[in-house]
Amino acid sequence: MLSYRHAFHAGNHADVLKHVVLMQILAYMQQKEKPFLYVDTHAGAGLYDLRGDWACKTHEYESGIARLWCNTELPEILQNYLQAVQNLNAPGSLDIYPGSPWLAHEMLRPQDKARLFELHSNEFNILSDNFSSTKNIKCEQGDGFKALTAILPPESRRAVVLIDPPYEIKTDYQTVVQAVKAAYKRFATGIYMIWYPVINRRVIDQLEQELADSGMRNIVQFELSVTADATASGMTGSGMIVLNPPWQLEQSMKACLPWLQKQLALDETAAYRVSTIVEE
Repeated sequence: MLSYRHAFHAGNHADVLKHVVLMQILAYMQQKEKPFLYVDTHAGAGLYDLRGDWACKTHEYESGIARLWCNTELPEILQNYLQAVQNLNAPGSLDIYPGSPWLAHEMLRPQDKARLFELHSNEFNILSDNFSSTKNIKCEQGDGFKALTAILPPESRRAVVLIDPPYEIKTDYQTVVQAVKAAYKRFATGIYMIWYPVINRRVIDQLEQELADSGMRNIVQFELSVTADATASGMTGSGMIVLNPPWQLEQSMKACLPWLQKQLALDETAAYRVSTIVEE
């Protein structure tokens, strides 16, 4: 295994959804002076060259971030996200896309910390180089699933955890649930984000049911599909499941998802949904 490289998919519609949610949650955490810990269980390389060989094989960013790039009518909620991407690029050019670790790095304050985990050796080497001079970010080569229970709860008792495995191993869906349950048992007040691809709807239904039956509370879901569910292979959409979401997150996503659906749709079957898996 470990064949997955996110550079093939950087900046696609799934990244747009994931990073919009992530940045809103981190902005919420900044509202209090008290420090927080950011944990990324599958960090990847951190930065991606959209002109590189891997990105150019798929050009997925062209139906993702590129559709927002020159839009002058972005909803206010999306403006900070687009600005973060623009900060990495020369005016008028879209050459670099930031992964979740880089977006978090840009939002962390001096008192905040990050723990970034990556198992793939080549990805880890790039990741560690990207943050070699950043004192409050620690990069670790290892299994982020297993690391969670060892590092939680943080001393500050405030944390944001992003779990977004590639799901190249079919059991990752079950592993996600087990990892979150174990982390939640140690630290029930943390904010946990689970990213998932929409490839097989039955698998997503099972994931939702397992979370609903887990005993954990306050779980919401945001999903964006750029085309209808399909039985053939390929990702038609993606979703973010958030445990202990900030109170304003649901309202802001309801405001921006219709706009994102329109901009990122591949056809008229594109759709979005905001749902509650478990009440608070």
